Amino acid sequence: MPKAIRTFIAVEISPAIRTRLVAMQQELASTAQEVKWVEEENLHVTLKFLGQVDEREVYAVCRLVQEAVAGQAPFDMTVAGIGAFPNANRPRVLWAGVTAGGPELIQIHGHLERALRAEGYPREDRPYTPHITLGRIRQIKPNPQLAAALEQHRDWDVGQKQVREVLVMASQLSSGGPHYTVMGRGALAVPV
Repeated sequence: MPKAIRTFIAVEISPAIRTRLVAMQQELASTAQEVKWVEEENLHVTLKFLGQVDEREVYAVCRLVQEAVAGQAPFDMTVAGIGAFPNANRPRVLWAGVTAGGPELIQIHGHLERALRAEGYPREDRPYTPHITLGRIRQIKPNPQLAAALEQHRDWDVGQKQVREVLVMASQLSSGGPHYTVMGRGALAVPV
């Protein structure tokens, strides 16, 4: 019987950006004890969450991703600012934003959505907002100290990285948290 693999499409971030994000997580932890922080090795920009994908379909998904991004030139992505979804007063997700490179990520997301939709994958209900999830809060409640810290670091400059590829990732859940594995890569390159 084929197994299903929890799958998502992402952009990797640089070690320097990861280090700065972890330092921010540690700083924010003093104001938000109820946060489940994303582990350093799991920090990334999600382009599309696919959910459970039949293992026999993984190759087709990887090929589709390669084709969907092949016409996109590599670009610089700047990670800057922190915030919360739905908002800083009632946060559920704490994030680091993407400024430069955001329009390119939105364009890639659109290409992926169309290509995957044609293969029967559901479309996202919410508009895509490029970000890196720093942590999740299980119980939404006002936290003025956290809201103030988010406001203080609203324009925080984390760093820049050149995006040259998109990754197809497997997410294996365990009691210690998720473990991510690269299953495929789609290189960004302008056709000649």
